[in-house]
Amino acid sequence: MADPSSYRPSPGQIPDSPGVYKFRDEHRRVIYVGKAKNLRQRVANYFQDLAHLHPRTRTMVTTAASVEWTVVSTEVEALQLEYTWIKEFDPRFNVKYRDDKSYPYLAVTLNEEFPRVQVMRGAKKKGVRYFGPYGHAWAIRETVDLMLRVFPVRTCSAGVFKNAARTGRPCLLGYIDKCSAPCVGRVTPEEHRALAEDFCDFMAGRTGTYIRRLEKDMMQAAEEMEYERAARLRDDAGALKRAMEKSAVVLADATDADLIAVAEDELEAALQIFHVRGGRVRGQRGWVTDKVEAVDTAGLVEHALQQLYGEERGDAVPKEVLVPALPEDTAAVSQWLAERRGSQVSLRIPQRGDKKDLMTTVQRNAQQALGLHKTKRASDLTTRSRALEEIAEALGLDAAPLRIECYDISHLQGDDVVASMVVFEDGLARKSEYRRFQIKGFEGQDDVRSMHEVIGRRFKRYLQEKERTGEWEQTPPVSGEAPRPAQSPLAPDPTQVPSASDPTQVSPLPGSAQEGASAPHPAQAPLAPGSAQEGAQVPSLPDSPQGAPASTQGAPLPTDDTDLRDTDLRDTDPREDDGRPKRFAYPPQLVVVDGGQPQVAAARRALDELGIDDIAVCGLAKRLEEVWLPDDDDPVVLPRSSEGLYLLQRVRDEAHRFAITYQRSKRAKRIRSSPLDDVAGLGETRKQALIKHFGSVKKLRQATIEEICQVPGIGRRTAESVAAALAAAAPAAPAVNTATGEIMEEDDGGTS
Repeated sequence: MADPSSYRPSPGQIPDSPGVYKFRDEHRRVIYVGKAKNLRQRVANYFQDLAHLHPRTRTMVTTAASVEWTVVSTEVEALQLEYTWIKEFDPRFNVKYRDDKSYPYLAVTLNEEFPRVQVMRGAKKKGVRYFGPYGHAWAIRETVDLMLRVFPVRTCSAGVFKNAARTGRPCLLGYIDKCSAPCVGRVTPEEHRALAEDFCDFMAGRTGTYIRRLEKDMMQAAEEMEYERAARLRDDAGALKRAMEKSAVVLADATDADLIAVAEDELEAALQIFHVRGGRVRGQRGWVTDKVEAVDTAGLVEHALQQLYGEERGDAVPKEVLVPALPEDTAAVSQWLAERRGSQVSLRIPQRGDKKDLMTTVQRNAQQALGLHKTKRASDLTTRSRALEEIAEALGLDAAPLRIECYDISHLQGDDVVASMVVFEDGLARKSEYRRFQIKGFEGQDDVRSMHEVIGRRFKRYLQEKERTGEWEQTPPVSGEAPRPAQSPLAPDPTQVPSASDPTQVSPLPGSAQEGASAPHPAQAPLAPGSAQEGAQVPSLPDSPQGAPASTQGAPLPTDDTDLRDTDLRDTDPREDDGRPKRFAYPPQLVVVDGGQPQVAAARRALDELGIDDIAVCGLAKRLEEVWLPDDDDPVVLPRSSEGLYLLQRVRDEAHRFAITYQRSKRAKRIRSSPLDDVAGLGETRKQALIKHFGSVKKLRQATIEEICQVPGIGRRTAESVAAALAAAAPAAPAVNTATGEIMEEDDGGTS
């Protein structure tokens, strides 16, 4: 626990202008981000007597080891920078609202030639019109089914659409008049787009025009004694009315507004949002968060506004936002919302009338959500705590293993050998910490050797992080000698000459401390012009690199970027220190391997070779669900009803799922490989253009350089590279129809 006075900056160092400040812990991770109108006043509040601080604030300042700040011009800029840093660094002491589920939206893909109506989840895409969110996907499908009678917009996937266009036959919806069948040319692209835009107008709340038009056409058809057409129009109008009934009118003045309500206690807060468009509730969603910082209702509302509208633009930000309490700086938040919308946004507390009544309903929903969450969490916490205690007791651990890592090996008959690492913290999966490995030390099938390699590689990175931060302890000096740095398990033996073929031998990083380079103090490190941190004022830290213990200067760091990680998960620079969570910096209390005694022994041996003796190891064998410990001839058998066994099974099964998913993706990628993959500078877009132009790799191989140059975007040099690559690659053997003996023509669409 750090003493805040050890890193407290002097008042004269802190400017009195608007800005954003960051607290970092001893590992240089950002643990809290805040903004202030006056940085000097706000930052000074954190360094008063600890007894006067809120318990959560006290925990934060005693966890931190330094504070730094960035000056900005306006309070709106501070608000935007605070949101950006919270999203980038994911500080542990900042309130973060997380959706309890991925809410579905009704989406219309106006960015396509023939817009499609569908259910979408996840990140929003440019050019797509969204309505919602909805509580359930079936609610969207019911609404769409009713509206397709009047607005027969395409709902099929791209594959179904292309197949219908190729065969000249529409799908079932085209035959029952719930699709205008643009795939077969029943309507032009312009007519279909007009239908999609009418669909969007109706969903946006402009409903009266369409219903009146249908009723007028119905009456006219009846007067002309076209009773079948009049009946169909009557049914269409009824379908639209039933679709409207699914979202009742709550605000008579056709208001576009978002209503936000908060229910909270000392530990948690629940947020509920009603999206009202055209006077009707078009969507609803809720969040629950832990109150990890000292924050009141106004602060919770401000955090909610940042996370709700931080990625939105245009009409996604409504004209009116109704809240239970106004943020501390209402003017700055309102201006920020207006900039995102492109016009004025009213941020206020409803005082009377329909909006006040609707806010009461939203507040009631928030209270019910908080009560339900607390009931579920109490049960979950009890179960998880009991499971961790049972594991600690069964394995003889001193404390419950709050962080568990599990490893599994996956391959197909010795090909594409990969491994997975999954992480459970406090009994829950932490997917952001999952990692994947390729086995590179050897070829073939050997699960035990693979497990040894993976464990060694993972914990080499852990030791590298410890060494980089100076956490190695010094070896006690022999009488008459100066203190010596401890020999790192990663350091090469000075009596041996490293072999070029030995992957375990490492060398110092160029420019590292062991080559005499002195790392700059974080406060003195130059900032790139125009960067977000330009202008930051950083006070001196007591543990600067110049005063680092000798143990951080002696042992070399391994240059294992090329063999420790899969390429898509590799650190760009193992020495970078930007406050983001490091990939392998945090050790587990328990390592679980998928397997029996041989795999457990291999994992334990890998840790022993690195000098790590404070991490427990066990294995879970699939056949009898036995738990194996190193150096024990007999397994530990947990009761079938044990919560501890259930947790170990969940961890093991998750590692297996993650490993086999990665292995299958690698195998599929290898099967889909093409000779064009080896052409330097040829991206996916130009590869697809070549295949589309020639029809197959076989025909492309037969083409001349001049013919290849005719493809848009392909120059002569690229054409020569393509021709050379295809000439060097041996064509695959022709396929033979075993029934007729006929040699089948190659038409691989890009594979070979």
